[in-house]
Amino acid sequence: MERGSSQVSPWVDDERKHALKDYLRSGHPTHTVESYDPEPAADDDVTVDVGGPVPPPGAGRDRARAEAEAGRLRSDLARHLNRSDFPADRTSLLRTLSEEHVPDPLLEAVRDLPADERYGNAGQIVRALGYHPRV
Repeated sequence: MERGSSQVSPWVDDERKHALKDYLRSGHPTHTVESYDPEPAADDDVTVDVGGPVPPPGAGRDRARAEAEAGRLRSDLARHLNRSDFPADRTSLLRTLSEEHVPDPLLEAVRDLPADERYGNAGQIVRALGYHPRV
């Protein structure tokens, strides 16, 4: 959807995309004339973590980290488990995850589950491990 008139024609736009294609693929400047290259970062430039918004200090930060960890754990479990794997107990989950060759920290987390309970989805597993993700 176009929003107003563009100062650039579609042909110029395509030329600019073509000129940037190699730079975007390689991750470094590809110009033969050095003056066209962007200025490199200075030694004292501040590095910024682009992982998301910075949580507030104190208990809010701890809660945000716990929610992020619970979300990662749930997405890792959901990526390796199918609907047909549920309902499942700890033994069947460990068998399925070891067949999927999941990372060791994920297997260790599932080993901490109570042996006598059955789980209907990845969210129930995460809650049983003590994480309480926001719904």
